[in-house]
Amino acid sequence: MVLGLLAVGLAPASAFAQSEAPPEAVQEGARSSVGAEIRASVGGKLRDFYAPRGYWPLWVDETDIGKQAEVLLDLIRSSRIDGLNPKNYDLRDLENLVEEARSSGGDPRALARADLALSKSFAALVRDMRRPSKRVKMRYLDPEVEPRDDEPAEILRAAAVAASFTDYVRQIGWMSPFYKELRGARADFAERWAELPEVVIPVGARLRPGMKGQEAAMLRRRLGLAGGTSYDKALVARVRAFQADHGLKADGVAGPQTIEALNRPFEWYDRMLALNLDRARLLPGPWVRHVVVDAASARLWYYSGGRQDGTMKVVAGARESQTPMMAGMIRYATLNPYWNVPTDLVERRLSQRILDGASLSELNYEALSDWSANARRLNESEIDWQAVADGRRQLRVRQLPGGSNAMGKVKFMFPNDLGIYLHDTPSRDLLAKPARHFSNGCVRLEDAERLGRWFFGKPLEVESSEPEQHVPLPQPVPVYLTYLTAVPSGRGIQFLPDVYERDGM
Repeated sequence: MVLGLLAVGLAPASAFAQSEAPPEAVQEGARSSVGAEIRASVGGKLRDFYAPRGYWPLWVDETDIGKQAEVLLDLIRSSRIDGLNPKNYDLRDLENLVEEARSSGGDPRALARADLALSKSFAALVRDMRRPSKRVKMRYLDPEVEPRDDEPAEILRAAAVAASFTDYVRQIGWMSPFYKELRGARADFAERWAELPEVVIPVGARLRPGMKGQEAAMLRRRLGLAGGTSYDKALVARVRAFQADHGLKADGVAGPQTIEALNRPFEWYDRMLALNLDRARLLPGPWVRHVVVDAASARLWYYSGGRQDGTMKVVAGARESQTPMMAGMIRYATLNPYWNVPTDLVERRLSQRILDGASLSELNYEALSDWSANARRLNESEIDWQAVADGRRQLRVRQLPGGSNAMGKVKFMFPNDLGIYLHDTPSRDLLAKPARHFSNGCVRLEDAERLGRWFFGKPLEVESSEPEQHVPLPQPVPVYLTYLTAVPSGRGIQFLPDVYERDGM
């Protein structure tokens, strides 16, 4: 299964037309001996890919199997990183067919057999790599982003139009950049740290360069160094490497955070990486124009045309009001927005300010009779604020547009029943904090103006002071709210705090 919006999610729509070779190539492919062999033997769903391109081979360069085949074989060999089994992709048979084709002296039948087998295994691998894991729950708001099955022909067409087929396979171009980087980091991480002895370092140990003693000897054993009791230059370098690979400050000093990381077994880290790979596999590839919000790191990225167009800080939901994992379509912007104050905040905070002598009008709020589109504005004398404060009455209150409005100047809407959206914010101080989990679930943007230019291709301009001006996007844009607690960072992996306690580790 793959995201329905994607059609494997990587090449622009205009590119798919190019996968059907030009007339000259179609004729040449049909006449060629390899093409003729493919035509004679291809069947099932692979025919839907090969027939429109005149049975032109995908894996044959001139008269031999191309290097993209070896890249695919390497990818299959390493597919346990993806939670897959290499045997499911006929690895041994593929290796034999490729070897036979290469040693056949250009025999068309051997080349055709290898080409078809490689295409079949490649389509199956891409399908399985993108298939959502049952342990990760993402709420899909719109049919455009719901998972669906992709046909082999769609998968193969996306590969065929890549500028470099070999690079497309090597860089797993059908997957999200998050997945690609995390996959590579998991492989490197295992190679460097999987086989070290599990030695528990005493919590509170005073470990510092230059010291000698039993605790330094334990640290040396834990990091795979030769025996000894000195915290020497070799141990400093090894601690620094461990810290860098685990997203810690690489100062070579085994402080409390480093000891905590050292005392976790490799299996803990590997489970974390596997879980976050499953989260990342739900995200589209960079050819799909889309936005990703990671609530764990409180950051946003946006992509189009095969590249990252920008990134920015955000403020995500607090522990008690979490930003959910969901995907939907951003369909319009609202300029001069109201802020509809959550009823619990009206009860706990606003009502107390009113009871202490403030008024709604001086605070730039208004109360409404109900939650309908035609609600009547209430006079303050109509409201029993003590009943609101006691929880005996729920009251709809909204903040009027203006400089202090919690929504800022604009919000970007992907309609949902949880009231979650992306919006501007006047609270700039929160964006300067390293941990940014303060919102009521919505996503506050560091630079809403820049994101608006990206959505619309021009600056968003307010035509009047009228509240709630809705402006449709030229084309709806997918947005994915995810939660990645292990992310590549430099040459290592940063393991982020599980603020929402979703990891179950």
